[in-house]
Amino acid sequence: MTPPTAPLDLAAVRGDFPILERRVNGHPLVYLDSAATSQKPRQVLEAMDDYYRRHNANVHRGVHTLAEEATHLFEEARGKVARFVGASERATVFTKNVSEAINLVAYAWGLRNLREGDEILVTEMEHHSNLVPWQLVAGMTGARIRAVPVTGDYQLDLDALDGLLGERTRMVAVSAMSNVLGTVNPVAEIARRAHDAGALVLADAAQAVPHAGARLDELGVDFLGFTGHKALGPMGVGVLAAREELLDSMEPFLGGGEMISDVDIDRFTWNTIPWRFEAGTPNVAEAVGLGAAVDYLQGLGMDRVRAHEVDVTGYALKRLGEIEGLVVYGPSEVEHRGGMVSFTIGDIHPHDVAQVLDAEGIAVRAGHHCAKPLLRRLGVQATTRASFYLYSTTDEVDALVAGLERVKRFFA
Repeated sequence: MTPPTAPLDLAAVRGDFPILERRVNGHPLVYLDSAATSQKPRQVLEAMDDYYRRHNANVHRGVHTLAEEATHLFEEARGKVARFVGASERATVFTKNVSEAINLVAYAWGLRNLREGDEILVTEMEHHSNLVPWQLVAGMTGARIRAVPVTGDYQLDLDALDGLLGERTRMVAVSAMSNVLGTVNPVAEIARRAHDAGALVLADAAQAVPHAGARLDELGVDFLGFTGHKALGPMGVGVLAAREELLDSMEPFLGGGEMISDVDIDRFTWNTIPWRFEAGTPNVAEAVGLGAAVDYLQGLGMDRVRAHEVDVTGYALKRLGEIEGLVVYGPSEVEHRGGMVSFTIGDIHPHDVAQVLDAEGIAVRAGHHCAKPLLRRLGVQATTRASFYLYSTTDEVDALVAGLERVKRFFA
C-alpha cells in the first residue's frame, strides 16, 4: 500500500515568497491569480541576482571565465528542465514563452509539412496561443482547422475526437489543463488515438507542468510547451520539449546568431538541436531562474504540490457553492481539475467583481482569459477566475468568499 503523501509545510513555503508579505489597499495580499503568473520564491530571485552579480556574460562563444560560467549555468538549467519534463537535453529548447514554443512548431514543422486539405485538430477549450499560430499556418498552407467539442460536464468529447480523426489529420493540438475550466484532459489517451490515425500531438502544458508535473514521456506526445513564469520562474523564458528525432528533422524557425553552423553571403548551414531553434542571445538569467524554480518544485515534490492544490481547490468549490447566485464553470470532481475556478455571480460583471475584491487586497482575474471560443461555448462573455498554487491557503479561500459576499451587497 502506498503511504499517504506528507502535506506541505505551508508556513515554510509561504515564508519563501517575499511578495506574500505585502499589503494591498490596507489589507494583507490574497494572491489568487497564479494561473496568470505565479509568484517567485526567494531561491529563484537569489539565483538570478547571483547570475547578474557574479557570472553575467554572453553564452557559448566566449572562452573567458565569465562566459564559460554563464554557459555552464545556462546549459545546467536546460538539463534540469529536460529531466523535469521527461525529455532529452538535445530536444529541450528555450523560448521566451509557451506561445513562442507553439509558434515554433507551427512554423518549423507545420509550414513545411502541411498541404492543401490537411487537417489540424484543436479543441474548444484552447488558449488563443494554441489556436492563432495554427490559424496563421493553415492560412498559408490551405490546411483546415477542426475542433473537438466540450461536453456539458466540461470534458472533451472523445467520441467526437474519434469521428474527427482521419487520414488527413496531421496534428492534434490540445491543452493538457484548461486555464478557464481547470479540466485535466486525458492527453495520453488522446495521443494514443491520434498516433493510431497517423497524426502528431502537441500538448499546451502551460498549466499542467506547474500544477500537475506533466511530462513529455508520460503523456506520450510529440511536442510539449510550457512557460517559466507560471511555474515559479521568471517571465521571458519558456520551453519546447519534443521527441528528439522530430526536432532533428525540422528546419529553423528564427534566423540569427547561435542557430548557424556556417554562413556565407547567400547561404548558411544550421546548427544542431537545440541551438538550431535558439537564434540570438538567449534570456540567460531567466533560464537560470527557471532552473532554480525546477529545483524548488522538485524539492517539494510534485505529488505534494498537486495534493495541496487539490485540497485547496476542493475547499474552494465547497465554499463557493454556498454563495447564492454563483455559477462555477468546470468539472465538479476536484480530482479532474486543476487549481483554477472560474465563476459568475448573477449579472454582476466580472470586472466589477475583481475591482471590489482588489479593494480588499484580493487579486483575481476577470475577462475572457484568452479563450474566447470556449467562453462563447459556455454562453458567457467573461468570468471571474480565482486560481491557487502551492502557497495558497484555505484562509485565503475564506477571504475570497467574504469578499464575494461584499460584492453581492455592493451591487444589490
